Amino acid sequence: MTKKRRTIALLMDYMRGEFQSTVRIGVERAAEAHDVNLVFAVGEILAGAASSEAVQNSIYRLVGAEAVDGVVVASGSLCNYLGVEELQRFCRDFAPVPLCSIGLALEGVPSVVVDNGLGIEMTAGHLIDDHGRRRVAYIGGSPSNGEARIRAEAYRRALATRAIPYDERLVASGAFTIDTGRSAMREILDRGVDLDAVVAANDNMALGAIDVLKARGIGVPKDILVCGFDDVGVARYANPSLTTVRQPIKRLGEIAVETVLRMLDGEDVPEVNLQQIELTRRESCGCASRPVVVRPLAAPPPRGAPPPLGGRRDELERELEQVVGIPAAAFGGWPAELLSALEEELEGREGRFVRALERLLDMAALDGVFLDLFQGVITLLRAQLRRPPEDPAAAATNEALERIWHACRVLIGSASVRSEGRQRLQVEVASIDLSWSARWFSTCLSLPLVKSMLASQMSRLHFTHAAVSLYEDAQRTTLKPLFLMEDGREVETPSESFPVQKLAPPGFLDASERRSMVVMPLMLGNTEHFGIVALDSGANEMVYDALRLQLGSAVKTVALHREVVRQVELRERLEQERGREESLVAARIQTTLVPEGPEQMEVEGLEISAAMVPAAEVGGDYYDVIPTPDGGWLGIGDVAGHGLAAGLVMLMIQSMVSALTSRDPGASPSELIAALNKALYKNVRGRLKRDEHATLLLLRYERSGRVTFAGAHDDILVCSARTRRCASIPSTGVWLGVFPAIGAMTRDSELFLEDGDVLVLYSDGVTEARNVHQEQFGLERLCAAIEAVQSAPVEVIRDRILGEVEGWCSSADDDITVVVARYDGTATRGAVDRMPDR
Repeated sequence: MTKKRRTIALLMDYMRGEFQSTVRIGVERAAEAHDVNLVFAVGEILAGAASSEAVQNSIYRLVGAEAVDGVVVASGSLCNYLGVEELQRFCRDFAPVPLCSIGLALEGVPSVVVDNGLGIEMTAGHLIDDHGRRRVAYIGGSPSNGEARIRAEAYRRALATRAIPYDERLVASGAFTIDTGRSAMREILDRGVDLDAVVAANDNMALGAIDVLKARGIGVPKDILVCGFDDVGVARYANPSLTTVRQPIKRLGEIAVETVLRMLDGEDVPEVNLQQIELTRRESCGCASRPVVVRPLAAPPPRGAPPPLGGRRDELERELEQVVGIPAAAFGGWPAELLSALEEELEGREGRFVRALERLLDMAALDGVFLDLFQGVITLLRAQLRRPPEDPAAAATNEALERIWHACRVLIGSASVRSEGRQRLQVEVASIDLSWSARWFSTCLSLPLVKSMLASQMSRLHFTHAAVSLYEDAQRTTLKPLFLMEDGREVETPSESFPVQKLAPPGFLDASERRSMVVMPLMLGNTEHFGIVALDSGANEMVYDALRLQLGSAVKTVALHREVVRQVELRERLEQERGREESLVAARIQTTLVPEGPEQMEVEGLEISAAMVPAAEVGGDYYDVIPTPDGGWLGIGDVAGHGLAAGLVMLMIQSMVSALTSRDPGASPSELIAALNKALYKNVRGRLKRDEHATLLLLRYERSGRVTFAGAHDDILVCSARTRRCASIPSTGVWLGVFPAIGAMTRDSELFLEDGDVLVLYSDGVTEARNVHQEQFGLERLCAAIEAVQSAPVEVIRDRILGEVEGWCSSADDDITVVVARYDGTATRGAVDRMPDR
């Protein structure tokens, strides 16, 4: 049975910080050497000022035995704001998983540290003893940080040892960042206190202090000397280059992994593993760089014999290691290999040393080493191997060596330029790729779209393995896989949920091949936490935080869109329900108030039949038949709109028409229309604050066959008994409720009915009914339907019209109203003299 590969987690607060990045390289190097998986759990600084830390740092609490076998905590940066007791409690919570701390020594927790106090004493002592400075300011870290407290105490101790009084005006605190270093330096300068040097508790704050000093016209090192701590990459090529305490950051990461693995194997490990530090002198203190100690050869070797390195190999290897700051064991024992190549070169194997140096530079570049450091290697070897001028063979030998050293310096310079250019290009490409991914992720309105974008963008961002999982429950106890990529290809996402403590779908973090994965919470803002994303560690460092924010924003957009859709659907359902209820009320109003049955439509001399068919969304169709002693009134209208409002307007019209015609049966239709409009405009526009309006046609019928009408509605149809053809008589009024007064625009018109003539009134629901081809039923088809049954009873004519409209349009969009009246002149003959034929 194959032994399961172990997995080690590194808890860190940031991917791109100089210190964090260097620790990560060391941990990665050790994991590869020991064939173990890595999980970089990235959150925030513990107990930091940012309000998002509770969400961001939840990733740390999820790391445990279900996903990893051991834990390494970058406590020097991660626990910047925690006291020692809280930090110890934080670390002990991971028990029984073996754990190692980097940067801070904790009681009961194996720790890999450097002598922080000694480092600060070295820098402060160098400024005081070697440069004669007496007013040395100090920029420390957070007082709650254990590492920062040790360094601050060392600063006071260095002053006390040299009988220099402590002046609190020369002291300010930062948070190990460039910005806080700037703020602390401004604070000290603004106090107006004299100073001639600055010691900062780390390089970032020292660089921030230099920025402020230069901005205020204070020269470094001309006026004030500055020293830092850590020797991160940027310290070497800052302007001026920074004097600092070099700690073996990568080596700390390597030892931490090795310590955890030894614990897993049951071995005893030291509680504190103390690593050496050294002061690196550069331009910011005026030393430029540490001078190389030249030890000329004691006696000239025989002509053509190689320099006697044999007796000094060990010493030279140590000096080379110190010059570059790379452990001798790295890159296959690089100092020994380089010296062996040099001996072979001097024995006559031309080009051997340059080729060995070229291979070393390639490996160092991949490891993120600042290649200009190797210029110190050439300076050291040149000084050690140069022959005294009095040696007769010195000139030729020295000339040969100078050609080698020149070739090596050119090689280092070009390799350094290429390395820096490659890094810059990688950053530019990553920035471009991130801008594209941001553009595409911002368009995602659903999780399937997010998944599709992940499939297209992850390869662009140079990821080969990725798992994006979202919380399935409000308690955040289970995760549901959304997207999974293996070996650069999207694979089928498992349908099963999994416990959040596993961090990624089963099998993803402990696959058959060794993996190093970055695991981060998928979140947005201060409190919103959507899931966990796991990505392989091979991409540019700047990509991780940016991609996490892009994904968090995309998932948030999906959630917002989903909520908007839900709210719209809910509102639509409520509106539909309210519409249905209003339609029911409107339908009851509409169907209850219209006359039904022969007894309600008895007008002497007219045989009347009418029907109203409400649509699904009831409109405001209206018709009425009002008998009078001399004949009767017919009315038909249509309120614009649907639902309850239209029904209420129709109710106003019906009640006012009934009241006005009852009060004055012989009134002028145009006068009634004008009066009705005035009241309707006031009620609808002024009181209800609505904009409904209506068509209305009023006809006053007299037993003699005279019909006086006014208003605006669809044309009146009269189908002649003699010709059996329909005539269309237009109405010429205006809509009701649009203008405050319409008396000047409303006139009475007349028509005369002959014995057997059929009068038809209708709403636009008849003529504007559409079939599947969107063709209207139209006036011509309506006339044809009437003419086909002109002599039939009015009920038959009515039903013929309704049947043909229904056959034309199976689902009416508007109310359909039809009023059919046949004039019976025999019942009223002799009552009045006939008027001439029209």
